Amino acid sequence: MKKHRKRSNKATVFKASIKELKAKKFLLLFIAGFVNAFGVTVFIAPVMLYDSGISGTSILLSQISPDALTLSFFLLVLNIPLFLFGLKKQGLTFTIYCIFTVMCYSLGSWLITEVLPIDVTMSSPLAGTDLLLCAVFGGIISGAGSGLAIRFGGAMDGVEVMAVIFAKRIGITVGTFVMGYNVLLYTIAGAINGSWVLPLYSIITYGAGLKTVDFIVEGFDRAKAAIIITDKGNEVCKALSDFFENGITTLDAHSYYSDTDRKAVYIVVNRFQIGRMKELVYKQDPKAYITISEVADVFKANK
Repeated sequence: MKKHRKRSNKATVFKASIKELKAKKFLLLFIAGFVNAFGVTVFIAPVMLYDSGISGTSILLSQISPDALTLSFFLLVLNIPLFLFGLKKQGLTFTIYCIFTVMCYSLGSWLITEVLPIDVTMSSPLAGTDLLLCAVFGGIISGAGSGLAIRFGGAMDGVEVMAVIFAKRIGITVGTFVMGYNVLLYTIAGAINGSWVLPLYSIITYGAGLKTVDFIVEGFDRAKAAIIITDKGNEVCKALSDFFENGITTLDAHSYYSDTDRKAVYIVVNRFQIGRMKELVYKQDPKAYITISEVADVFKANK
């Protein structure tokens, strides 16, 4: 009976996961895969720079392996087992999206290097042998592809999945895990090539890609969350509401130092509204205390 129930539960979870798959997301992930492929195969790989994670590992292995073992081959062979390993932790829907994205990345790489009339053997078709241009634009474009993949429910690199699974177990953050992997990758690449120039430029690629991922996933114009501690909660809320026409949340607060009751006002604005928000608050309460922090995303319920 227990085995039957487990099988039934697994079947139910499987069906629910399949129902969550969206055609629109597959289309967007297809675009993300090809964007990433363009950045890597047109700017990064031709001048022997290295992307981060499994993508960079695949570039290195394709350089030291027989010609038959291409970048596209290593992308599939290295990434798919990692995504499958993380299936239990990340869920079936996410895993399917990830594998599909990597397949699109691999397909795009194969088309550019093997099919399309583009020469990417010795230099970038667009930036030549300028390592700085290749590092910056390769990082930005591949980062855009990775960012799009994350934003639409997938991932481009199995190392990120491994980081989510193992980082806490070894007492480090996900970002530190990924960075450690990349430092190791660039060190090995430098040792194999007998030169540190390319790995050092690859760090620029990594930095440009990382920043672009942040922009794509979290937005170019992050919202700002303000918490206002004030004795004049009603007046402050009315002034802010009349001007911004935003939703405002108030919480009861108590000042430990002065032993008085106050209001904590929470409001989300964009960076261009911060100055005006401060003016409105201090006009109503010159003694108000304001803290401002960045908000990566703001989600509103559909009406």
